[in-house]
Amino acid sequence: MKDKKNLFLGVMSGTSLDGIDIIMLELSSQAINAWGSEHVPYTKLTRDKILKLSSPSLNELEESQSFALEHALMAAQGINKLLKKTHISSKEIEGIGYHGQTIRHRPDKGFSVQIGNAHLLAEKTNIKVINDFRNRDIVAGGQGAPLVPLFHQSFFSSKEKKRIILNIGGISNISFLANDQVLLGFDCGPGNILLDQWIYSNKNLTFDKDGQWARKGKVVPELLNAFFQEPYFKMGLPKSTGREKFNSNWLDAHRIDLYDAKDVQRTLLELTVLSIKDAINNFCDGADEVFVCGGGSENNFLMERLVKIIGIPVNKTDVIGVPSQHVEAMAFAWLASKTLRGEANNSPNITGSKGPRILGIIYYP
Repeated sequence: MKDKKNLFLGVMSGTSLDGIDIIMLELSSQAINAWGSEHVPYTKLTRDKILKLSSPSLNELEESQSFALEHALMAAQGINKLLKKTHISSKEIEGIGYHGQTIRHRPDKGFSVQIGNAHLLAEKTNIKVINDFRNRDIVAGGQGAPLVPLFHQSFFSSKEKKRIILNIGGISNISFLANDQVLLGFDCGPGNILLDQWIYSNKNLTFDKDGQWARKGKVVPELLNAFFQEPYFKMGLPKSTGREKFNSNWLDAHRIDLYDAKDVQRTLLELTVLSIKDAINNFCDGADEVFVCGGGSENNFLMERLVKIIGIPVNKTDVIGVPSQHVEAMAFAWLASKTLRGEANNSPNITGSKGPRILGIIYYP
């Protein structure tokens, strides 16, 4: 019988707003093994609540606290369902890495806000919860993001090849790995966030399945050029971004109503692809291969465009044994394990913080 030790749960809900991903990991010095996973989809109402909370509004303090409780209950239900189907008791789980739902990421202002009531999650699962990973890095002068490159280093690095781990969630981000070291990590720009926003506004769909709608359109050169005037694309490292930058207001500022809706979708997809290509060309010299994870890896048209223009092999992380939909949740299980062991789990050379820090707050059941 397998030794049931070093079991952690990772709970991730990203800027793509599709729901809550939960993974159970066995973490040992020899390997990282997945024992099971669960997905709790967001309803349209839940998605609308998050979108509203992502911008300043009346009564947002009370509404954010109310949603934090709601989010924790959804996570708890998913966790308890996963425990039941894997026949694992809560006592066998060492901790839960609970990211929460980002509604503000403002390292320039000294804070990042991920809502989700960790007290309630600990109460409902009877498991230690580790939460609020980003702010410790921010107060030490860092961006608080990206946090997953250290996990990528431990799981994906190769002595033979320089690898890029490309996560395409709401925001696209890169970890550049070489010689068992993480060299760089940063946010490229919008991943699915604008694509999802535009199709939601026009067709009331939460995402463009396989990029089918974008495929029907054509790139509008003057619009694409206008998109790339955004100063973020010209920034040096370290840098990170989110919905507070790339949102419906950002789209509206470009007068997209003047163009055919499907052409806007096609142009937004090209923005995602070209911003990734530019990031690789500018910061990842000598990269040998790219492995893609996150929701964008399921967009067939997006993947086709990446394969065509990147110039080096592009594959999903599935080909090296890691389901592309679970990588971020796995990372927060791993980060939680580091916190509980009192080990630094940020990357100062990536986030720009003053030094190694132990991220996260521990909540006891």
